[in-house]
Amino acid sequence: MATHAPARASAEPKPPAPDPALEFIDRRTPLSRVRGTLHRYPAISPGVVLVIAILVFGMLNPHFLAPSNLSLITQQVAVIGILGIAETLVILTAGIDLSVGAAMVLSSVVVGNTAAGLGLPAPIALLAGLATGLAAGALNGILVTRLTLPPFIVTLGTLSIFTALLLLVSKGATVQGTQLPDLATWTGGTFKLAGIDISFGVVLMALLYLVVAYALGRTAWGRHVYAVGDDKEAARLSGIRVSRVQLSVYMLAGAIVVIAAWTQIGRDFGSSPNAATDANLNAITAVVIGGTSLFGGRGTIWGTLLGALIVGVFRNGLALVGLDVLYQTLAVGILVIGAVAIDQWIRKVRK
Repeated sequence: MATHAPARASAEPKPPAPDPALEFIDRRTPLSRVRGTLHRYPAISPGVVLVIAILVFGMLNPHFLAPSNLSLITQQVAVIGILGIAETLVILTAGIDLSVGAAMVLSSVVVGNTAAGLGLPAPIALLAGLATGLAAGALNGILVTRLTLPPFIVTLGTLSIFTALLLLVSKGATVQGTQLPDLATWTGGTFKLAGIDISFGVVLMALLYLVVAYALGRTAWGRHVYAVGDDKEAARLSGIRVSRVQLSVYMLAGAIVVIAAWTQIGRDFGSSPNAATDANLNAITAVVIGGTSLFGGRGTIWGTLLGALIVGVFRNGLALVGLDVLYQTLAVGILVIGAVAIDQWIRKVRK
């Protein structure tokens, strides 16, 4: 009778099951890792673009890196950079403000006509400009928060309102800097730093970035701004007063616009109703290129500064290589579309 071998007392030990998390990490491609990094640090991509642009334009034209040209770029960037701060705050809450440029010109016209037309002291003229900017921001904020109108439609309407008002106030006339007190044009003064002429408007811009960066990164208000932009309903359920945060953002943006107006007066040595016709486009471009998402809740104020520098470098560099101003605007438009496309791609990152 056939006999069978006895079964083994113990089976061979099985290898441990692979960790699903490690398997997911191993499966990630280099491109997905890049996307994840850009999602965590949105200022990286504009920083890289800025460095490449400086190197390219520096090779195309040796005058690009000359101290006199760098002085011109910094002074051109000051107004865009300050308006970019105001626009960033609004966009972080998933809104948009198409009226910042018109509000800035209206404020500058009010300052100029109060000082030159009415003969009032410069501090009073600047306070009148501040009241104008705050009123503009409050109007936008109330229409968005109290009447729950879309920010795009609201600010598109106030863009026309502010444009009409500035023409009525100025009567289409320019106030020359010689008619204004020294304080009104103070932001146009310069001092030397490493061979570059730095205007006091640039100093104001730098101080604003430091203050707003601290407010967004180190205060409860800043965390609320990001929370409202990320998910308004979740922010409301967590106890955040969404309408109050939005209104505060629009009013702060209105106050910042006045500083941009003061800087514009100093740079142009006067106030003109025809100044900064492309300010809206350039400010929004700076914010988008700087990595702030148009859907809200993601972005940094320093990215906006990089975006403003990119706009200034591109416009100046393209002018130095002899490109017509129309093509400069075309290049900026392409930058905007590219930045939005990259933002959409980054937002698809796995969390």
